[in-house]
Amino acid sequence: MTDMNSWIDNEVKSNDVVLFMKGTPDMPMCGFSGRTTQILQQLGVPFKGVNVLDSNELRQAIKDYTNWPTIPQLYVKGEFVGGCDIVREMFQTGELQDLLKSKSVSVSA
Repeated sequence: MTDMNSWIDNEVKSNDVVLFMKGTPDMPMCGFSGRTTQILQQLGVPFKGVNVLDSNELRQAIKDYTNWPTIPQLYVKGEFVGGCDIVREMFQTGELQDLLKSKSVSVSA
């Protein structure tokens, strides 16, 4: 495992909810990252945002880590959930809220 993969693995496993995104939760730099952030904020889920635009190495490494070609990528308790479309669909059906509750992640909405 490369140093970057080890770093990603640590972030995913040491934070309950992590969103690898373009930009930051306060200033998303793409619509998909913005929509995913809005969903998490609407649910009142505390999460760590990791800006992949800070490093080309990180941007490629996160795609390799999950074998998933797009960003954002959401992880809950070490488990890869998906990107914007999957998160949005899960939110609309209530599946995301159920997943968060089943993983003992506090949801305030």
